[in-house]
Amino acid sequence: MSDQQTVAPASVPSAEAAAPTTSPAAPEAPATPRPPRRALRAVARWTAAVLVFGGLGTGTALAITSAERGDVPGLATEDDGRWAYPKLSLPALPAGSPRPFSEANTAEIHHADLRELLLPAPAGSTPDKALDGGWVKQERFLAEYRAEDRDELAQLLTDTPPRHIAARGWTMPDGTRARIYLVRFNSTAFATHVRDEFRIGVAMRWPLAGAVETEFDTTWKSPRAVEGVSSYVLTEKAPHGDAHVRQAYSVAGDTLALIVHERPGEAEAARIPFHQTVILQNQLLG
Repeated sequence: MSDQQTVAPASVPSAEAAAPTTSPAAPEAPATPRPPRRALRAVARWTAAVLVFGGLGTGTALAITSAERGDVPGLATEDDGRWAYPKLSLPALPAGSPRPFSEANTAEIHHADLRELLLPAPAGSTPDKALDGGWVKQERFLAEYRAEDRDELAQLLTDTPPRHIAARGWTMPDGTRARIYLVRFNSTAFATHVRDEFRIGVAMRWPLAGAVETEFDTTWKSPRAVEGVSSYVLTEKAPHGDAHVRQAYSVAGDTLALIVHERPGEAEAARIPFHQTVILQNQLLG
């Protein structure tokens, strides 16, 4: 938003300059006693405080009421199932580096530390010590896939090597285990090539080890909710095995994200918190 231009008020002639020189002097009005300077300063301070706090309150109300509930982490009705994520903020960039989808960044490169782009764990979760938000080796990422597919997938990553892989995981009180991997490549073309090689869809070329039979999640309505980020959201077909798995692949410029929610037992992994996780992670990548 452009800065508002301010126009200095035109100078007003003094009372002496404006009065005709030939007019007789007017009788003086009786002097009005002036309030003490201390009282004036107190009134001014209280007036300023009221204006400041009133302005802040209005701004906060507008920010909350104008946003969709899904855009405000933790703001949810009691029964909709959202997880209480902390307030999100984008990490600082190196001096002179543009955001990935700004006009100055035609290559759509993420210049921020990849680890700082990982979605933080929600309240009430137990952190996964093996996926603590730091760098992980390629073998850890490959472990998400079937053993018989790992050699072929490893060859793809050898031919199209990632620069970094960062990951975070946690477990919720209902047993749902969440995992997020961010894989950054040397270019947007490499990330897109790897996505295409996966053949993301009903017949995945390399399905996750825990979800061989998948289908598109038809309830997902936000494929491009974040500018520059494309998401492909899948759910495990029924009947599932020992656990139900939801998964999503998001492509954001030079970075490919894998997001997984896996809930053991007969119940399905909840849809709403999974969609919430995908959208919030996409916001950090966008």
